[in-house]
Amino acid sequence: QVQLVESGGGLVQPGGSLRLSCVATGIDFSAYDMGWYRQAPGKERRLVAGITDRGRPSYPDYTKGQFTISRDNAKNTVYLQMNNLEPEDTGVYSCRAGRPGRQAYWGQGTQVTVSS
Repeated sequence: QVQLVESGGGLVQPGGSLRLSCVATGIDFSAYDMGWYRQAPGKERRLVAGITDRGRPSYPDYTKGQFTISRDNAKNTVYLQMNNLEPEDTGVYSCRAGRPGRQAYWGQGTQVTVSS
C-alpha cells in the first residue's frame, strides 16, 4: 500500500519559516519525481516546488528564492523549506510522487497558516 504522509505544518507569523516533510512508503522512492503543491482557500491547487528522481529542483517564479525543495532517498523523504512566509502562502501543502507511465500518488496534506 502506497502512503505519502506530510508533516511540519502549523501556524507561523509573517516573515517566519517552516520545514515540511513528506515520507513515502510502498514505492521505489528514488525512482519518482516529487513535488510540493499548495491549495489556498478558494483556489486551485498548484505546484510550488518539484525535484526530479535525480535530485534536480525546479520552482515556479512565484516561489523561486523563497522555497527550497530537497530529498533524502535513504529516508524516502522529500522536504520543503519555506522562508519569509507571508499570509498569501497560507494553504494546504501536499506532496506528490510521479513517474512517466505510472500512477501518481498524493498525500493528504498539511495545513500552513501564516498570520500574526
